[in-house]
Amino acid sequence: MYIPEHNKNENWDEIKDFIRQNSFGILVNRYDNKPWATHIPLELEVNENGKNVLVGHIAKANPQWKTFSENEEVLCIFNGPHAYVSSSWYKEEEVPTWNYIAVHVYGKPKILDEAMVMASLHRLVDKYEQGSKNPISLQNMSPKTLRQVKGIVGFQIEITDIQAKYKLSQNRENDHEQIIKELEKRQDAGSKAVSGHMKKR
Repeated sequence: MYIPEHNKNENWDEIKDFIRQNSFGILVNRYDNKPWATHIPLELEVNENGKNVLVGHIAKANPQWKTFSENEEVLCIFNGPHAYVSSSWYKEEEVPTWNYIAVHVYGKPKILDEAMVMASLHRLVDKYEQGSKNPISLQNMSPKTLRQVKGIVGFQIEITDIQAKYKLSQNRENDHEQIIKELEKRQDAGSKAVSGHMKKR
């Protein structure tokens, strides 16, 4: 991903927090000589060797997993808030732009056995059921229902590279206050989230 120096974020703790909060990502590799992408939750975890990994699963009917190789990298894309920025908010004439946060994670995938897949599903469901009024647990589901695990392929991606782009008008410091003020007037969540990130920087 193209990242100008002033938009680059190398704060690993901040990036990890971002991935955890925006874990519904896009898994990209090549299948049948074309780019292939699947939209799935990709959970940031630490493996048995203490290395950062992404854990996920896809349908066995999805051919993407058949091209997984521990010698070839895949790309995982995590998108955060984004917002249109009008140049009418600037002190001087300029073209408008778009502010956003995106993280690209590269890594080498490894297929998990069924026991590891089931353990990852328990963690996934437990995490996202926390806010439910009547949380469910895989512990309480019948073996018949849980047999659906045979229809998925679980994997772990050992991270080899991370690129984090926080494009938040860093090159327009004189206009920051006005951009934030205008974004906060909007009703959409993206504009409000972008203004919040701009305030932190």
